[in-house]
Amino acid sequence: MNSKVLLTLIVLMVSLHGFSQRGVRIGYVDMEYILENVEEYRDATEQLNAKAVKWKQEIELKQSVIEQMKKDLMAEKVLLTDELIAEREEEIQILEGEMLDYQQDRFGPQGDLVLQKQLLIQPIQDQVFNEVQKIGGNKRYDFIFDKSADVVMLYSEKRHDISDLILREIARTRKVSKSNKKAKEKSRLDKFKDEQAEEDKEISEALKERQAKAEAAKDAKAKSAEERRAEQLRLREERKKAYEARRQKLLEERDAKRKAKLEERKKAQEQEKDSIPN
Repeated sequence: MNSKVLLTLIVLMVSLHGFSQRGVRIGYVDMEYILENVEEYRDATEQLNAKAVKWKQEIELKQSVIEQMKKDLMAEKVLLTDELIAEREEEIQILEGEMLDYQQDRFGPQGDLVLQKQLLIQPIQDQVFNEVQKIGGNKRYDFIFDKSADVVMLYSEKRHDISDLILREIARTRKVSKSNKKAKEKSRLDKFKDEQAEEDKEISEALKERQAKAEAAKDAKAKSAEERRAEQLRLREERKKAYEARRQKLLEERDAKRKAKLEERKKAQEQEKDSIPN
């Protein structure tokens, strides 16, 4: 048990002892339960989760592009110069760095997912706090705890749970507020949706542009690699033909020498025969 919880329990026990003469009125709220039952938060959370899935797919797509580039480089390495290999490896490292930065921007501790969840929760937490203050004063509660917070509840009876009361008060307050501010301004969640729709559009366009550039670069590299491969094959074929030509020439020269030796030997034999007296 950490020191914060221990200190809270000590303060609570001392307070209970002080109020024992007149009885203590205690309540608690379940913040997680409240959030699950606020329709705007639930809808926005579903949209945010869908967005997180989309971000994850974008990261997976970037990863697949990088993996394919690595495979292509391994397959073409024997045909590339050291300089070209270094350029390809540097490009892969740059793309990997961009992918990790994008992943951190979306899912990191200070990423969009965490910040947007905080943006969704904050207005509801403010409403809950305001309603707790009202109910605490009107119902003469001595203590109201948040069941989802750091304070550990070792035991609680359901009759002390005022979460549904908080939800009813939030709904009533919102109804009054909406009737008074009906067409004056958009809610924070509506603004959030509009901003995110615009952001999604920009991200989608930027991603399409980057993908198009990556595809164009990939096609150019593939064409360049194919041209280099064709050049290598042409040079290899020329070397092969040159080798065959030299080999054929050597064979012809060897055959000519052999024939010349045979002719010389034949002449020598004839001369030797002619020199013998009858």
